[in-house]
Amino acid sequence: MTDTPSDQTRDRARPASPTPLTLLGLGAMGTALAEAWLAAGHPLTVWNRTAARTEPLAAKGATVAATAAAAVAANRLVVVCLLDDAPVEEALAGADLTGRDVVNLVTGTPGTARARAAAVTARGARYLDGGIMAVPPMIGVPAAGPYVFYSGSRALFEEHRAALAAPAGTRYVGEDAGFAALHDVALLSAMYGMFAGVAHAFALVRGESVDPLELAPLLSSWLTAMTGSVTATARQLTAGDYTKGVVSNLAMQVAGVPTFLHTAQEQGVSTELLTPYFDLMKRRLAADDRNGAEDLTGVVDLLRA
Repeated sequence: MTDTPSDQTRDRARPASPTPLTLLGLGAMGTALAEAWLAAGHPLTVWNRTAARTEPLAAKGATVAATAAAAVAANRLVVVCLLDDAPVEEALAGADLTGRDVVNLVTGTPGTARARAAAVTARGARYLDGGIMAVPPMIGVPAAGPYVFYSGSRALFEEHRAALAAPAGTRYVGEDAGFAALHDVALLSAMYGMFAGVAHAFALVRGESVDPLELAPLLSSWLTAMTGSVTATARQLTAGDYTKGVVSNLAMQVAGVPTFLHTAQEQGVSTELLTPYFDLMKRRLAADDRNGAEDLTGVVDLLRA
């Protein structure tokens, strides 16, 4: 189950005594989170391997712990925001996790999250994994739309929901601890695919008298218009019928592929960002002539094969 934007607004507005919490890790994201919690009135204990990074937060009212173990001991709610999984293992190794609620905001894989959940719960704690859908400047700025995917202990999430919502909105995606990372990486994968297309588009016009600043709004509005296909793809996957509601069928789109490749060749631009996707389209069509009436949704099944 996921939260709606109105749920997120209620999270921030809900009156409650600010929950004390511990934060391990004060990189750019950790510092932004810390400042948001302090601004919201939450008593905060912080720890960072490089102690100098704790000083600005101490000046704002944070309590600085000398060790990670001491920081964990200070509060029931413990949030981890370190660089990657190895420092998490090291930071928690010497801490007593009995009775603690551990929220891990380190970007990782679903498998890593599930393994961490098992390890933490075996040590007597509850566990919640998180995937932050924001960059540091967005944290603590509701209008910027930051939010965090959470998965794992629902009881932990519900109990600390208001505190977790102070820096960014909350979206709970299930008891499976790996689901937050899965949602995080799924969205970011789509983002990088978009970036690849944008890079190719700008490369095509780079050698011409086309102002990138004039192309930018056209490109942006076109990509925005095309986002409607996301829901259409989801509906086709759910129904199992890839021919329903098709506007431009697979056969027609495959027939147009040479134009894209020849244009890139003429412009002296590599096709390496496009050819993998085009190759999948061709494979889907070649597998069965009837697939020509489909949308591009069948590519999803090829990726799963």
